Amino acid sequence: MRYLAFLLLIVGMLAGCQTPGDRGPTAAQRLQTMESIRNEPPGDYFVGRRYFKQDYKFWGYVRRPREPWSTARLVIINENKAAAPDRAAGALGSDNGVEYRLNGYFSGDNVYEPPSNAVYPEFVLTGYEIISRNPLPIFSNQEAALDPQRRVILLPH
Repeated sequence: MRYLAFLLLIVGMLAGCQTPGDRGPTAAQRLQTMESIRNEPPGDYFVGRRYFKQDYKFWGYVRRPREPWSTARLVIINENKAAAPDRAAGALGSDNGVEYRLNGYFSGDNVYEPPSNAVYPEFVLTGYEIISRNPLPIFSNQEAALDPQRRVILLPH
């Protein structure tokens, strides 16, 4: 009996370690995201989710319409044809977490980004429009994903 009480105490303490912001999407949110993706109109565009980290120079995740976020690629934006939304607004990173319909193309080039010591595909932006300023969560830890000061790079799912 003592062992059971001790075990329940430990489980209770561990359960209290996770804050609400640490949780990823709920099952209902995942289903809603999958349904939303399934209903995207086909076309020659991309869906992008801004992923701003103050120490890194990548832009965010980009995927084809009707494809899951797990297929998205973390990209460096080439702004020779159009400025990224936050730069156009004059407020770098102000659109962190915003979802966009992006016009443009992958150049086929890869760009080295020194702070992350990684190479990312280059996406040439030609235009954009906002899909949602408060989209459904796509990261296992939304709090860490959307905190610009945390040096963590999470993959969407």
